[in-house]
Amino acid sequence: MIDSDKVKQLIHEAIAEEGAFLVDYEITTGNVIKVEADHMEGMSLERLTRISRHIEHNLDREEEDFEMEVTSPGVGLPFKVEQQYQKNTGHLVKVTLNNGEVIKAELMAFENGEIKLEWEEKIPKEKGKGKMKVKREKTVPVKDIKETRVEIRF
Repeated sequence: MIDSDKVKQLIHEAIAEEGAFLVDYEITTGNVIKVEADHMEGMSLERLTRISRHIEHNLDREEEDFEMEVTSPGVGLPFKVEQQYQKNTGHLVKVTLNNGEVIKAELMAFENGEIKLEWEEKIPKEKGKGKMKVKREKTVPVKDIKETRVEIRF
């Protein structure tokens, strides 16, 4: 089995060199190294390639064979780390809370372990027929969130 401590160190070095952040990594049986990284400005193919090469060039395939996969988080997949909230500020998100409540809103801010959401809702007028738009806001601690995903607008 490949030296997981060395791989972890190489992953962190490579990501730091690119100014990126680690979303997730895994070393599976069969020595498949899977790294998921992102960058505040978006993860380019060049950055992914440099991260992959840094890790690969510092491991010896003669000593232990391995396979390498370096990707960025897919659109529509749940957030795994807090930096994804920072990166997606200003985007439409779907947040599922631990209590089952689902909120589709714009992610306005992330700070101190909390997200601020803002959305418009149509409610019946107090007088007369029809509905009116009302702006809603909610601050939610990340610990109360079951899942957050970016929503794609069409």
